[in-house]
Amino acid sequence: MMTNKQSMLFSTVMGLAIGSLSLNAQAGTQDILSANNQAGIQLTMQHMDYSETYQGVLIDTENGNVPGIDLSVSVMKDLWLGNDYLQAEYAYSSGKTDYVGSYQGGSYGSLVAKSGAEINDFSIRYGKGYVASQTVMLTPYGEFGYHQWDRNVGDGIPGGYMEHYSHKYLAFGILGQYSPVARLVLTGNVMAGRTLRPAITVDLPAPQGFSAGLGNSAIYKAGIAADYAFTKTIHGNAGIDYTTWQYGASAIQPSGYLEPDSKTYITTFKVGVGYAF
Repeated sequence: MMTNKQSMLFSTVMGLAIGSLSLNAQAGTQDILSANNQAGIQLTMQHMDYSETYQGVLIDTENGNVPGIDLSVSVMKDLWLGNDYLQAEYAYSSGKTDYVGSYQGGSYGSLVAKSGAEINDFSIRYGKGYVASQTVMLTPYGEFGYHQWDRNVGDGIPGGYMEHYSHKYLAFGILGQYSPVARLVLTGNVMAGRTLRPAITVDLPAPQGFSAGLGNSAIYKAGIAADYAFTKTIHGNAGIDYTTWQYGASAIQPSGYLEPDSKTYITTFKVGVGYAF
């Protein structure tokens, strides 16, 4: 049985220990909240890997690195459910990719050229953060987005032409955030959803030119990122995202032309700065 002095000492030690855990939890959570309440700008490099197939046969590909810029703003506040998370993001990329295809009636690889690429992406996200431990937060979310790719097929060569691909998507995912040391937040992200109303417009004179819907598919995204607070308001960050989806073939047009099945894989590298508020 403890004496009064021992009881007082035990209570003091336990109080200090609990206080220390509380401060650590608050510090870790505060770093995550700081990372989630900021506006940022990032330089990006998208590596595109695109391929088209017809009746299972590869007919053309686009591969290459397309530089760009990414603008984003995110907020995590007690707005509705507690730790409500809102994010809006816009990205623009422009550059050249390597086209490998064929002349009409030829075989894959008989035509090699450069294609111009302009890519626009917009997304908006809502989620709720849950504190899982002293330094870990999990945030399930829903996301709606839009993607557009303006493809200048065979840019600068006879017979080159423009194609415009677009789709919307609805997806659900989860952010896992961990603050191993003060000021540093590591983030992992996985997301899965479905494309909505994908379409293509081919800028060619009739009868080759047309606009048509494409088949929907699943869309997947995964990424990792790191955010470091150099000061209370100035953050540096970097990350890698991987996104993939497919387009189903369009209906055969009255002219006899169609857009074939395709697959797209995009790996995006990002590095930039943010202003925490």
